[in-house]
Amino acid sequence: MSTMQRVSRTYARPLFAALTIGFVFAIAPTGARETTTAKDMRDAATAFLSTLDAGQKTATTFAFTSDERENWFFTPVPRKGLAYFSMSDAQRAAAVKLLKTGLSAKGFSKVEAIRSLESILYESEGEAGKKPDWDGKPHRFPDRYLFTVFGTPSATEPWGWRFEGHHISQNWTVVSGTAIASSPQFFGSNPAEVRTGPKTGLRVLAAEEDLARTLLVSLDEKQRQAAMVDAKAPNDVLTTNKHKAERLPDVGVAYSELTPGQQQALWKLIEEYAFAQTASLGQARIATIKKDGVAAVKFAWMGVADKGGPHYYRVQGPRFAIEYDNTQNTNNHIHAVWRDYDGDFGRDILAEHYKADHGSAAPGRP
Repeated sequence: MSTMQRVSRTYARPLFAALTIGFVFAIAPTGARETTTAKDMRDAATAFLSTLDAGQKTATTFAFTSDERENWFFTPVPRKGLAYFSMSDAQRAAAVKLLKTGLSAKGFSKVEAIRSLESILYESEGEAGKKPDWDGKPHRFPDRYLFTVFGTPSATEPWGWRFEGHHISQNWTVVSGTAIASSPQFFGSNPAEVRTGPKTGLRVLAAEEDLARTLLVSLDEKQRQAAMVDAKAPNDVLTTNKHKAERLPDVGVAYSELTPGQQQALWKLIEEYAFAQTASLGQARIATIKKDGVAAVKFAWMGVADKGGPHYYRVQGPRFAIEYDNTQNTNNHIHAVWRDYDGDFGRDILAEHYKADHGSAAPGRP
């Protein structure tokens, strides 16, 4: 057993989550019934918070209007919240139950696999014997993933929560129990493909690469000219971790310019990202894209087309952008993100809520 295996524990739990159906992309009238997903989140968050002592609760909870709610990171930096390693078994079980109200079985599986890569990095980067990080744990540590709750879980008032650590940032905002925002959504993988050791061949975000490459390969010359917008890939996703994503250039091959088979391939790629969330949230994303009109959705590629070279792609519509980048660590390090231009951290649904119920913009927000 390796040193990292001794200092960490990985909880192997059944990868199932309650899948609920229903769209949650619009503010319902005052007095509308709380959605199943919102209730599941509220109940699970309340149960989790009830397990915490006073010090843990102080570390975990912030005001809903706190600037901390929009501070998100995907690098191994100090974070606010309560980490797995600070929880008892019962607290950890309650935290995982909360996480499964936001993520699908597929999304939760990605999370667990990404966490497991920390042990691989611990070994490959020679962490044994090095000085611990700010929290007394190794720099690469699979239990340094934190839960944070903003506001009080409620069926009538806005609140939110976050799960975050190295290469994972998942953010949910619940408004009036009837609308849920689920972005920014970030997954990363280093290595993208494990090339040594007992987990050789593991590719945590394989679908994110393979589905996009399948679409790229299928393009004819004219389509590829439209899709290949730059011979050089950027060093990272272009929206970075800014609080509000800046709208990216509207370039690439349009959905309307694809064959039916290619359109289906593009939808599979979009759905891979959308349904990392639980079913109702994934359905809401798809419904919004269709409402806005799929013809304008574009697929753009930068960098090398051949497998193994530095590459980047994005899928963009009027209100969302998916970005993927694999250029670091000799092109074996993936960053993949879903951003909603107007809806990150629930800005759009919060604006509707405060206008309808309070006659003004959200407190402390423009």
